[in-house]
Amino acid sequence: MRHIGENVVRIEAAALKALADRLAGPMAKAFEQAVEMLYGCAGRAVVTGLGKSGLVARKVAATLSSTGTPALFLHPAEAVHGDLGMLVRGDVVLALSYSGETEEIVALLPTIKRLGLGLIAMTGDAICSDFPQGLKPGSLASPPGTAKAVPSPKVSTLAQAADVALDCSVAQEACSLGLAPTASTTTMLALGDALALALAEKRGFKEEDFADLHPGGKLGKRLARVGSLMHSGDAVPRVAPTTRLQDVIYEMSRKGLGVTTVVEGEKLVGVISDGDLRRLLERRGKDILDLTAAECMTRNPKVIHRDQFAVTALNTMEQKKITSLPVVDGSGRLEGIVHLHDLWGTQMV
Repeated sequence: MRHIGENVVRIEAAALKALADRLAGPMAKAFEQAVEMLYGCAGRAVVTGLGKSGLVARKVAATLSSTGTPALFLHPAEAVHGDLGMLVRGDVVLALSYSGETEEIVALLPTIKRLGLGLIAMTGDAICSDFPQGLKPGSLASPPGTAKAVPSPKVSTLAQAADVALDCSVAQEACSLGLAPTASTTTMLALGDALALALAEKRGFKEEDFADLHPGGKLGKRLARVGSLMHSGDAVPRVAPTTRLQDVIYEMSRKGLGVTTVVEGEKLVGVISDGDLRRLLERRGKDILDLTAAECMTRNPKVIHRDQFAVTALNTMEQKKITSLPVVDGSGRLEGIVHLHDLWGTQMV
């Protein structure tokens, strides 16, 4: 069993390497054209496929949507029973069919052409792949020891109809029977990811954009902004530089964060943590009660801005071995404070 599993993975890995080689060579221009078509699309990317290709198409549509390209999945069988209304002028259709002859998808071609939609095909047509004896499609040369010319491979209906045809061909499926779509669907999925991420790069899609599209779940929580988690207003422990240490301790205890900010006007000038108090007590004993906040505080503390990510706050706390970060604006005015406890609900801790 172990050898079967290893063989499956090696076959699929080889198919992906061959795909990468095509993208770096004979399919580079077609790939760039596909990216340009999707980038210039005035509507949505409509991804369609049936069976296993349909499952891959759903994932490709989801990846496009989550990386800044509006996309939807169109079931080809449902399309011919009323869902064709999902297609509107300005859309670009991305059709997945390894054979390129899937009846339900071929039936969509007249409507796609009538609406003037762009069509990108991902099929198993070996239009950019190597052939035996190094021959390419269309070559009239004969292999050694033969008298007949090698004909061009038949190009599928879908690939012929497409504005851009992308080669997802594989040398063999990983299935021992050569029947179950395995290496071919892996190749389609990888090519779909390549299109989506090339588009995201071209659009200048940033971490902030990704966060805006993923507000829910663990990923969304990791990308939450500090401003949505911080304590603000009266919940922020704060004292003036002239505040006596006895009142500093009272403020820290009352707000329950184990730290207080020291502000002059509205500007942050320092922080005092319970760790600072313990170290002072070890050095100076009970005399520390005669000190002021300005004499105890840590000046120029590490701070964060409200529009930064919660994961950034966590990384800073871990590196500096602290449990709180003051939140300030561009001029250093105190806006709030974020505590390690506030990050527990984000599932990052």
